[in-house]
Amino acid sequence: MRLKLRFLPWVAAAGVCVGGGFVRAADGPTLAEGPALAGETAAPPVESAEVMVEDDACSACTKTVKRWRNVTEMRDVECTEWTTEERTRTYTVRKRVPRTEQRTRTSTVMVPEQRTKSVEYTVKTMVPETRTEEYQVKVPYTEEIEKTYTVMVPVKEERSTSWTVKVPYTEQVEQTYTVMVPVKEEKTATYTVKVPYTEQVEETYTVKVPYTEELTGVRTVVKRVPVKTTKTVTCRGGHWETEVKEISANGKYDAEGNPCCPKTVCCRKWVPTCETREVEATMWKCETEEVPYTYCVKKCREEVRTRTKSVQRCREEERTRTYCVTKMVPETRTKTVCVKKCREEERTGTYCVTKMVPEERTKTVCVKKCRCETRTREVTVNKCVPETRTKEVCYTVMVPEEKTCTYDVTVYDTVCEEKTKTYCVRVPEKVTKQVPVTVRRCVEEEVDPCDACNACGNASGSGRGSKGLCRRCR
Repeated sequence: MRLKLRFLPWVAAAGVCVGGGFVRAADGPTLAEGPALAGETAAPPVESAEVMVEDDACSACTKTVKRWRNVTEMRDVECTEWTTEERTRTYTVRKRVPRTEQRTRTSTVMVPEQRTKSVEYTVKTMVPETRTEEYQVKVPYTEEIEKTYTVMVPVKEERSTSWTVKVPYTEQVEQTYTVMVPVKEEKTATYTVKVPYTEQVEETYTVKVPYTEELTGVRTVVKRVPVKTTKTVTCRGGHWETEVKEISANGKYDAEGNPCCPKTVCCRKWVPTCETREVEATMWKCETEEVPYTYCVKKCREEVRTRTKSVQRCREEERTRTYCVTKMVPETRTKTVCVKKCREEERTGTYCVTKMVPEERTKTVCVKKCRCETRTREVTVNKCVPETRTKEVCYTVMVPEEKTCTYDVTVYDTVCEEKTKTYCVRVPEKVTKQVPVTVRRCVEEEVDPCDACNACGNASGSGRGSKGLCRRCR
């Protein structure tokens, strides 16, 4: 059935040349596009479909042929373009404005006053003294002592006993069993074999040959251009000031028992300032520019080619063969089997038993002992003797004194100020453009009937008839 379907395009081409309007279109699949045989490459589908329409069956002047052509059309395509829009917004800036206030404070200052007094103190003097003292010493010595200990001595003793033993023996027994014996039998069978053979077939196919075409287009490029502007900046600064402070001893005393003097310390204090300046700033503005460019488009043109291909076919042959069948036939046989059995026998034997008997023995052991001895030695001891002395001591007494001072304090007031800022926003906008689109359409053309028949013969594959013409053109 598959081999017959391969010749349908040729029959269709012959029908176009002989009679009226037989149509072979590329819109739907033809019977020639069915599955191929195993190991066979399928023929490429015919791209260009032609429809032959006869104006008059008797006249052979002109014929109208419908052919598929690539037509370029302009279509409207919606696309989104981005435009730059400048907007303005108002925001509030809070500033801290410094102002100086004068304040007064009263403080109590401890003023030092020098005084003198006599102080008695005791000094301990170290006086060396020699003494004689006795001390105990443990002197080690060794002493030999006899020690008694017990040893377990092994003694052997002979005993007799009786036990039962199982003695194995072999006994022969006759046993019957069934064996399956193979028997061969010859049989004859008839079978059908498919013998493959190759047949050469000529076919026409359409090939799309690619080529490159250069086109020119325009694209939109967005550039960022710097724009210099001025903005107000608040700078926070300041300077260091040195302030002298007095730190009291808070009731502390030195090593000699005198009250400590107050200390004068220099402290660094940071005084902040706030300034407003005009600073140059660079803002980036987007500009749109259309730039032409060249691009390559890959297209294809159709070419009709002819090739010869090999088709695998099969024919059926009937053959005969002889084969052997093996059957299993049961057969009864007898064999002698050795069976192992056991019988019980009583036996008597003698065995030795070892016992441990205690035995007392004596040995000499060296023991280490210590005895106490009294000895004498001379020791030098330092003895502390107290001694009273007198000295004049100067000490400082802190006398409280009140002082009033004036100082400046920087206070910050918050001031609100409104400012205006300009910024750029990218806004989308829908634009309709016309784009060239290649569409495949069916176009009617007037051709000579002989040319139409040649076209039918070329499209059908084998082109039946002499020189690919139909009966009317011959």
